[in-house]
Amino acid sequence: MGGGVVQGGVDSMDAGERSRRAEVGRRAAEGLVARRVSGVVITWVDTGGITRIKAVPRSRLEHAAAWGVGMSPSFDACMVDDSILKGRFCGGPVGDLRLHPDLDKLVVLAALPGWAWAPADRFDLEGGRHPQDARGLARRAVARLAADGYSVRAAFEIEWSVSVGPGDDFVPASTGPAYGMTRLMERSDYLRDVLDAVTATGISVDQIHPEYAAGQYEISVAAADPVSAADTAVLVRETIRAVSHRHGLRASFSPMFVTEGIGNGAHVHISLWRDGHNMMAGGDGPYGLTRSGEGFAAGILSRLPALLAIGAPSVASYLRLVPFHWAGAFACWGWENREAALRFVTGAAGGRAQTANFEIKSFDGAANPYLAMAGVLAAGHAGLVENAALPKPVDVNPAKLNGEDCVAALPSSLEEAVQALESDDVLSAALGEAMIDTICVVRRGEVALFDGCSAEEIVSRVRWKY
Repeated sequence: MGGGVVQGGVDSMDAGERSRRAEVGRRAAEGLVARRVSGVVITWVDTGGITRIKAVPRSRLEHAAAWGVGMSPSFDACMVDDSILKGRFCGGPVGDLRLHPDLDKLVVLAALPGWAWAPADRFDLEGGRHPQDARGLARRAVARLAADGYSVRAAFEIEWSVSVGPGDDFVPASTGPAYGMTRLMERSDYLRDVLDAVTATGISVDQIHPEYAAGQYEISVAAADPVSAADTAVLVRETIRAVSHRHGLRASFSPMFVTEGIGNGAHVHISLWRDGHNMMAGGDGPYGLTRSGEGFAAGILSRLPALLAIGAPSVASYLRLVPFHWAGAFACWGWENREAALRFVTGAAGGRAQTANFEIKSFDGAANPYLAMAGVLAAGHAGLVENAALPKPVDVNPAKLNGEDCVAALPSSLEEAVQALESDDVLSAALGEAMIDTICVVRRGEVALFDGCSAEEIVSRVRWKY
């Protein structure tokens, strides 16, 4: 909803900007009265992929819009177990920042009666954009592409697994065949309520269906600009979590929710556009790629080892990222190849100018979607600047290749991915020293946290964190 236009992309809070935001907040609060909304939840996603919140009563929304809500920056260094590390740019008890709700994205939460939601932009106490504001970094990545005449459409697939019964063990809430109608019938009321609640927030749902593992489902939404796609990923997940709770169920978005199985992905679909035309279709390259589309995809593919420290950020991610699980464990691309890290989806003949896109299969539900967008866009932009070319497409399961046809596997551990990120100049420049250093501090902290743990121990400790 929202009562006006908030300049969400600004990098500083001057008096004029605060005045504008206050007026928008006042009108938004007035609009919430008739909808019986008492409070507004303001969310951000931390470095470790956990959605954190502050909330304000409706009467305080005008002030929050203009002046923000206080929050310790120490949570930038928070690990999955809520312990806080200390790095050069994060951690410790000293300091504060302000969470400013983006009221352009304000929606009433159908799954939580009496509550509305808005994502946060994070500013420092002097009114400048906080250097570790992942949402702001995603905005800047969009702006860099726009300066060269490009835009991007993106969407996250949301996979989740549903457990029934008390306790922290995973007991699948449905046990019918993979993709089977039985799975829908077992939880038809629940899935209907998920669909209704997500749709009621204004999100366009493309499809919802049972997935491969017992108790696992997936929802796909319409593509949007990258920042909106990340906002939607947060909103959909928390809506699913709330609906699950009301049905006496628990939802897990963890990369692995049981030791044996395929895990939950959070695949990113992405396409590059220029002057209203999809650069992933209508060209002379492989499968209709344009030269720009190929360069953008090549930039992402070449930097996937480093991007995994952002898009597959949990120790548990590497229990999922293995061959024969359709998780994209190999650094290759291919037309409709679900074992390739980068799957080229052309869509049906006649509609490819609108539908052609690349799917990044290696990312999972532990990722901060704003950081994921910022990193992917930076990598794609670098590919455009470099006029990069894709390698030969792979049209078989890459795990079965050998000899000169063999393709490289992606990192098999979080530490390997962190090392790749540290050595990547493009991502370091795009995300900034403070963000890169903090990502590495948190990732290595979690590597140490789970050192010596069995796969079962890792899975059980992160199952309900994401």
